[in-house]
Amino acid sequence: MALAGGTDVIVDRHLLPVDRATAIDCVIDLTGIADFHAIERRQVDGRSVLRFAGGVTYWDLRQSRDVGAHLPMLADMARDVGAVQIQTRGTLAGNVASASPAADGVAALLALGATLELVSAKGARRVALKDALLGYRKTALAPGELIGAIEVVVPSAGAKVFWRKVGTRLAQAISKVALASVVELDGDVVRSAAFGVASVAATTHALGGVSLAVAGASLASLEHAAVDAAVANDIRPIDDVRSTGPYRLHVTKALVRQALFS
Repeated sequence: MALAGGTDVIVDRHLLPVDRATAIDCVIDLTGIADFHAIERRQVDGRSVLRFAGGVTYWDLRQSRDVGAHLPMLADMARDVGAVQIQTRGTLAGNVASASPAADGVAALLALGATLELVSAKGARRVALKDALLGYRKTALAPGELIGAIEVVVPSAGAKVFWRKVGTRLAQAISKVALASVVELDGDVVRSAAFGVASVAATTHALGGVSLAVAGASLASLEHAAVDAAVANDIRPIDDVRSTGPYRLHVTKALVRQALFS
């Protein structure tokens, strides 16, 4: 087993009954590989692209000058994840691989249209993040594959970029709802809108219906009721120990409106 952060697997194995724990013969710790923590900025087809190696931690995101200068939403997200101990161990790629529906990092990456570079002894392949989330705790990673890197295109200078996490506390809390969005504009007209919302479905959700509903419309012409209806058509949140479905739906509607109209 390859180990990067280990913040999920260690807890999961600790809570698992002894008779259900699968023996692990070998663990390869990747955290000491410097290149595995690299954050690179490059130009691709005239757009700025940030590439995060598979071992990039939340703390790396917080400390990166490129992230702070070109994608501060990711740094804001990283500050909201757990405590400093989790931020220095937990990785962005691990957040994807664990496929938790409450994954803050995945919500942000969905809004940014992230692409995964999956690597194995057989070679490498690229998969859009939205196509890699197959279900609750289930991804498109094949046996023996690792997330070697994650790439995102930096939003244009005039884009409305939004991040908000709602939890029981301001820190060290799993999301009741977390929303990230990138709204690209031509003047007042929505050229494209991408969302990622956590804790409202079996996987982190992209709110595709909302994106379609607002694309091509001017912000001034969008009605709050229509946006709310699009959100309600996209998700059916459930009740659980952290919150209720109706509350999550209400908060998601409010956050989407804030992302679009604030």
